[in-house]
Amino acid sequence: MKRILVRISALGVGLLAAGAIVFAVWRLTLRPPVSQAFTGGRVLTMNADDDIAQAVLLRRDRIVAVGSDDEILSMAGPGTVFRDLAGRTLVPGLIDAHGHFPGTAMYNANVDLASPPVGDLDNIAQGIERLAERAAATPDGEWVLGFRYDDTLLEDLRHFTRHDLDRASASHPVAVVHVSGHLSVANTMALEAMGITADTPDPEGGVIRRESDGQTPDGVLEETAARPMMKRVMQFSPLEGLGMLHDASREYLAQGVTTAQSGLTPSSLLSAMATSSKLGIIPLRLEAWPDEEAAQSWLAGDLDLDDNDTDMFNAGPIKLVADGSIQGFTGYLGQPYHTPFKGDPAYRGYPTIPAERLARLVTRIHATGRQMAIHGNGDASIDDILDAMEAAQAERPDPDPRLILIHSQMARSDQLDRMKKLGVTPSFFVAHTWYWGDRHYEIFMGPERAQRISPLREAADLGLRYSIHLDSPVVPMTPMLLLETAVRRVTSGGRVLGPDQRVTPRQALRAMTIDAAWQIRAENERGSIEPGKLADLAVLSAGPDEVTPELIRDITVEMTLVGGRVVYEGG
Repeated sequence: MKRILVRISALGVGLLAAGAIVFAVWRLTLRPPVSQAFTGGRVLTMNADDDIAQAVLLRRDRIVAVGSDDEILSMAGPGTVFRDLAGRTLVPGLIDAHGHFPGTAMYNANVDLASPPVGDLDNIAQGIERLAERAAATPDGEWVLGFRYDDTLLEDLRHFTRHDLDRASASHPVAVVHVSGHLSVANTMALEAMGITADTPDPEGGVIRRESDGQTPDGVLEETAARPMMKRVMQFSPLEGLGMLHDASREYLAQGVTTAQSGLTPSSLLSAMATSSKLGIIPLRLEAWPDEEAAQSWLAGDLDLDDNDTDMFNAGPIKLVADGSIQGFTGYLGQPYHTPFKGDPAYRGYPTIPAERLARLVTRIHATGRQMAIHGNGDASIDDILDAMEAAQAERPDPDPRLILIHSQMARSDQLDRMKKLGVTPSFFVAHTWYWGDRHYEIFMGPERAQRISPLREAADLGLRYSIHLDSPVVPMTPMLLLETAVRRVTSGGRVLGPDQRVTPRQALRAMTIDAAWQIRAENERGSIEPGKLADLAVLSAGPDEVTPELIRDITVEMTLVGGRVVYEGG
């Protein structure tokens, strides 16, 4: 019977793959109209002067003219497809400045353990029940996976443990991933499958949490200790992978995103994503940032990172992870956490890459001229990153390195100054203010430090170019909510957090378009509506500068174009 099932499964995957290829070839035969004219609206160009126009003319996949309705109508030739904006707003296609495509689609095939305001899980008992239901429908021995639990939002105010997950199933390896993506929890069977025992030492940059005896793993794995488990749970079948690419692409395009990002891509996935892009299975542009393991292979000469680059797919900056998640108590802070972690008033978190090794690695990569993006949440981690970059710049000066400092969550004023001097550009996860702002205020940072989460206004006043991002699937792909949080800085509980760090709607939109394009060295092709650039566009029901700030999240995307081709049209 098992052999028959394997054959049926292989046949299904083969048929799906063949169908996907046929579909992709069909899509590739489609071309945008020779000429398209958008008229009768507001065009937020995001050019250097932040001009507003009325109309735009496209030729195939490029923008050829921007101006008034009369100017564009006079230039439109025979066969032009006219699109009446009817007062709506045309903006550049949104750029996912940092995220993990196609991770948002993981929840469709697994157990979603998100709590409000994203999901509806209230406590650990409910989570165990949901995992047990999935286990009952899963053959013994196969993995049961859950995602997006947040210990600080559960009534229990704690993580799952291996004992909780054993209650869900003792005949399946069960693993659940924290909402931050920086911790995971495994049941006894999953720990055994990963070879984690009482004798397993903590890896560099990670922690295997223990029970009261100080030896037995309790199931919670932090940072580098969680990565082998994370790699295992991310192994999807071809059928699941194709489904995820399809679902995530559809979700991103419906939100006006025309450039997605896979922000920590292992070498095993780089070629697969590039192939999927070439076949049209991924119908939007994709920036894949190789992880440290891929970087080491590239530095050794065993991997060509640029071999698969096209106008739709690009292997971009090397992505390193220097610390963890503040909401997971693994972010590396200069001063202790507001609420002592496990009763330790001196606890500040820890680096996932020790400062000395980080400096060596950054210097080595910088010497090749390749761009880097480094994750740093806590201010101690940001110090390590800036120290490493300073050493690298001293050895090989580069007037424009554009090292992207991902999250930059607790950046101090002196660190923003250093970023500007060193050619470092922050990408702020400003949606923290909505999703975790209340807990930063009450638990992690305390009232004073929490006001400085994602200091956008201070960066803008310094002339420090930055982007903003959602880090999806850590939070849902909702760009208008991201834009609103940058403007309002209101938490989900209604608290205003750091009002002096607010920016204007147009500034926030620039951080999601032209400035995000600039960060990845794509500003000459994407990010603004200017002649010669790619026709990556989104039609919005209203401009973010036309509505009151609290209504920005209600703005809808009514059409999305990639290279002049309509890839999404709202109902």
